[in-house]
Amino acid sequence: MIKNILISTFSLFTLATVLMACQSSTDLSDSNNVDSSKYENMQHAYFASGCFWCVEAIYESVEGVEEVYNGYSGGYTKNPTYEASNTGTTGHAEAVEVIYDSTKVSFKQLVDVYYGSQNIEQVNGQGNDIGSQYRSIVFYSNAAEKEIIDQKVTTLKAEGYKVASEIKAFEKFWMGEDYHQDYERLHPNQGYIQAVSIPRLNRFKKKFPDLLKKSGH
Repeated sequence: MIKNILISTFSLFTLATVLMACQSSTDLSDSNNVDSSKYENMQHAYFASGCFWCVEAIYESVEGVEEVYNGYSGGYTKNPTYEASNTGTTGHAEAVEVIYDSTKVSFKQLVDVYYGSQNIEQVNGQGNDIGSQYRSIVFYSNAAEKEIIDQKVTTLKAEGYKVASEIKAFEKFWMGEDYHQDYERLHPNQGYIQAVSIPRLNRFKKKFPDLLKKSGH
């Protein structure tokens, strides 16, 4: 599904760009073979929270996060593509793989970042990005991670939130296409990035200043 938004203050040209969102004419290439062996001593965490461009930028701004990859997870088909996931028939959601140094940032803090940077109650989407491919999922790789997630959800519910995110055992992360990686950094003037991704990142930064990298985003 196209990431569609309506921003009345934008010119018609900019609005058209925003409506196109991450539909790109860039040739796609297989990124599933990215070598992450240099991060073998790091921990990995997986989250889905709407557009992966937005989520990637948020986690890359966090101290202790070494790398973030965009891709797909939570579904039942092999080798999903962006086009296939957008049909809503693969079961996959746009997701990120967060590679982090647990001596600098904890899984609990990453979960705090997750819920603190999204609309906690929105089902099947974030903002105007609507569909199962944009649904919120927190993945756990072991019992300790699940307990941390469960405790966070319990706290949020006690605060009155209707938590929409799924909690799922992690199975596999399918690496996204090359042109989706580092998208906000490489395309800072793209319409969707300007209208949605950067404002979402800035709201997160304002809320969690103590977790930001000292050198900035």
